[in-house]
Formats: sequence, C-alpha cells, structure tokens
Amino acid sequence: MIKNFVQELQWRGMVHDAMPNTEEHLMEAMRSAYVGFDPTADSLHIGNLVPIMLLAHFQRAGHKPVALVGGATGMIGDPSGKSSERNLLDEETLRHNQECVRKQLSQFLDFTSGADNEAVMVNNYDWMKEFSFLDFIRDVGKHLTVNYMMAKDSVKNRLSGESSDGMSFTEFTYQLVQGYDFLHLYQNNDCSLQMGGSDQWGNITTGTELIRRIGGGKGYALTCPLITKSDGSKFGKSEGGNVWLDSKRTSPYKFYQYWLNTSDEDAEKYIKIFTFLNQEEIVALIEAHKEAPHQRALQKKLAEEVTVTVHGEEALENAVKASNILFGKSTGDDLKDLDEATFLDVFEGVPQAEVATSEIEGGLDMIGALAEKTGFLKSNGEARRALKENSISVNKEKVTEDFKITNEQLINNKFVLLQRGRRNYFIIRVV
Repeated sequence: MIKNFVQELQWRGMVHDAMPNTEEHLMEAMRSAYVGFDPTADSLHIGNLVPIMLLAHFQRAGHKPVALVGGATGMIGDPSGKSSERNLLDEETLRHNQECVRKQLSQFLDFTSGADNEAVMVNNYDWMKEFSFLDFIRDVGKHLTVNYMMAKDSVKNRLSGESSDGMSFTEFTYQLVQGYDFLHLYQNNDCSLQMGGSDQWGNITTGTELIRRIGGGKGYALTCPLITKSDGSKFGKSEGGNVWLDSKRTSPYKFYQYWLNTSDEDAEKYIKIFTFLNQEEIVALIEAHKEAPHQRALQKKLAEEVTVTVHGEEALENAVKASNILFGKSTGDDLKDLDEATFLDVFEGVPQAEVATSEIEGGLDMIGALAEKTGFLKSNGEARRALKENSISVNKEKVTEDFKITNEQLINNKFVLLQRGRRNYFIIRVV
C-alpha cells in the first residue's frame, strides 16, 4: 500500500522545495527515487542523515529507494556549497568506500528482503567509465546552453566567492554529469524522482531538463532544508570535527553525547527529522518536555533513537552506562565494562601519569598514588588530609590511607581512575 510520502515529510519539516505534482505522481503507483552519496570517505557522517532519512521514509511509504554512490562524480568534486576543489580518489579506494557506505545504509534501508521496493545501490562510475569525452559532449553537452549552466546558484556563488581561484572546467561540468545520472536512472531504473539538500536543486533540475530534452519524459525533484543549529554553529560538527556513523571514527558514546547535548529548540526540530517516531509520539514528548525541561526527556529520547538506529541496542546501553559514570551513580564494575576507546572518550582531557607495572604488582600505597608517583595532589600531606576527609575514590569506590592499588583495580589491564570529590579526576596509566 502506498502512503503519502510528501505529507509525512511536510509535518517533519523536511520539505524545502518540490516540483509541481510530485505528491500526486508518488500517490499513483510505486515509484523509484534516488539520492546521491559522496564516496570520498569510508564512512558517512551525521550530515548525511537527512538524505538517508528521505530514502528510509520513501521506502516505508511503499516506494523503491536507489542509493547512488558517486564514484565518477567523486573523481570530479561537486562545487555546491564548496569554496575549493576537492582531492580526487582512485577506483580501488572508491570501491572500498562504496561497500562501507552500503553497510551503513543497510541500518536504515532494506536491501535484501526481495520485496518489490527493495533498495538498490548503484555507482555512476559503472556507466560513466566507458563514456568517451567526445560522446559525452555530443550526446549530453549540446542539449544545455552555457547560459543555463551559469545561472545555477552553485556556479554563481563559486564564481563570485572570495576564492580567487575561480572554478575549474572539471567542476563546471559537474552538473552535466549529475544531470546525466538522473537521465540514466530514468531510462534504466525507471527512476522518476531525485532528492537531496536544498543546495542540490540546481543540479537536480539540470537532470529533469535532460530527461525532458533527451528522454522525452518527466522527472521530479524534491529537496529538504539544510540543517542548522539554533546557535549558528554548524550541524554535524563537534569540537573534534565531523560526527561519523562509523564507530571507529566516532565512538557510540560520543555519538550519543552529541545528540544528548542538543539545545531544547534544536531537539524539538531534530526529533522529527532524525527519528521514525510518529507524530502522536513526538507531540506527546514535546509537551512532556515543556512541562519539565530540566529532565531533558526530548534530548534523551532523540539520543536513544538515533544511537539505536545507527549502532544498535548494545552500543546504546554502553553509551548510557558510560554517560552515567560522569553524571550519575556508577560503580567500579561499570568502569570495568567500558572498552578502552570509550573509557578514554569519557575521560578525555583528564590529566594522566604513568606508573610502572612493578609498582602495581607490589601494591601501590595511596600516598604514593596521589602525590609522589603521580603528582595528582601537590604533597604527601595534602594526600593524607584528603584521605582523612574521605574525599578520595579509586575506580568510583571510596578508600582510606591503608588501601593499596593492585592488578585487581586495573581497567582494561592498564588504567586506574582516581577521584577527589565529585568532579576532580585523574588517570594512572600502567606501563
């Protein structure tokens, strides 16, 4: 059964522009639509989540999603929203990246059920690699004027931008290559709709123009707004750079924290865009949040939903457990459950000192652990006072002066967490 895809996107705030009659076209029968993904890295990041969610909602509405990996266009570089040209990759790297992207998309899309609307992945390198330059400019290039191409915002912005480098001919032809992708998918995959961010409107409509002029048919376009943060900073970036979908690049803990730290205003917007919760559930959540904003129910639900979708239930449980270590009640056992990467993420920026394995094997006394061997506290006297005040913990457990740190206390066989008071942490790294 076909559901109203455009209506679903509209209440979620995910429609920026759509060609006339797109909604009617999609309600008539099962359709195919594509979104292009840049394969210049072996992981997508959360900036890609909006187009991914477009495809996921499209499939859930009964339609067939096509994920296009731009192997050929990745060798050129899209000028949209860019102020400089990008590095170009070889085919082997692009193929590897494509496989990684497919794996990440399969968290959102069904590629394997055999259903009529099963998702497919294509790579434009497969149809562009045999296309000679002369054939391309004869069969495709002649159908669009330079005036038409120059009028596109992506070209205009680049030519009038601050960069004195201008724009290479390679990048100028990008919209022709992307437009040809749409024509190729229209002719070979019965694909009648292309979707993307609002900055892609010019490239997408170049495709609909080629479908009209060369294919004698009708293509449709739908774009979503570019996501912004209410404080004006860039969405999808943390202090360490991009927030990636690959757990090796961004740990599930950091991923979870990114969503958890969203402002109230952004959380209200993001929960509609980045989760599959229905309208009724979201309205109820927003109302509950307004009544008790200090409980941050909206942020917690947003962080839970996105983390589960991208990384799975187990990763979410570990991320929540890790978050509680800093901000809630937790035990030494909780610490020992953390893998090394998550432990270091949780205590990022906490000062460290190295202590020899032999010191631990013999049992490291607390005065040495706090002062002489680590420099966590300034003197043995300060260490004794802190221990008498009962303000020192080892791995979240309060200790006294006669306690000794041994191998039993090691987290991941190499760390011991010291703590004075609630917020003053120090890490012993055993070497």
